[in-house]
Amino acid sequence: MKTIGLIGGMSWESTVTYYQIINTVIKEELGGLHSARCVLYSVDFDEIEACQTRGDWQRSAGILADAARRLERAGADFFLICTNTMHKVAPAVQRAVTIPLLHIAEVTADELLRQGIRRVGLLGTRYTMEQDFYKSALTERGLEVLVPQEMDQEMVHRVIYDELCCGIRAEQSRREYREVAARLADRGAQGIILGCTEIGLLLGQEDASVPLFDTAYLHARRGALESIGK
Repeated sequence: MKTIGLIGGMSWESTVTYYQIINTVIKEELGGLHSARCVLYSVDFDEIEACQTRGDWQRSAGILADAARRLERAGADFFLICTNTMHKVAPAVQRAVTIPLLHIAEVTADELLRQGIRRVGLLGTRYTMEQDFYKSALTERGLEVLVPQEMDQEMVHRVIYDELCCGIRAEQSRREYREVAARLADRGAQGIILGCTEIGLLLGQEDASVPLFDTAYLHARRGALESIGK
């Protein structure tokens, strides 16, 4: 079994999900009392969020690169960045180490293509929805990406930072997310990416008329399978 490196804490609410999924998959695959070999380095998300707000991606890249180096020294064979937005700095983080990064957008694209999805809606932070670093990883694989209208983007972003990252699951926010998902489906989305690892804490498949692709689940599951060579 390979050792999985996890850069977590962005937010820790979804990092808990990663740990649960990884160990559940290992137990299902290997049985008995098996659990995952993993090393977790959890950053201080307040510091990361401040960098995001300032647009200081170089500083945040340095923080995550330091985390990756620590994981490598601790014996990780490969690593995951347990968030979508911070994959904006994934190239710089990857350059800091020799162990490979399992990229969340590439894992998600694999699953979309496996299920025959070609036109997909994307929910996430405003950085993920507005900027190209994430969408390009999908479009380069032949996928068409739809994002919500501006007002919907503002609401989705606000709920992530003000509620989900703080452990708040508000029913009103769930209803609003469901409405956004429905509008994306009306525009032709065949599926919807939950492109923030916290959104799966609020929205489930029962909340949408098209398939939802929970990036936290897909990423963590692939990491677990990678660790046992599947």
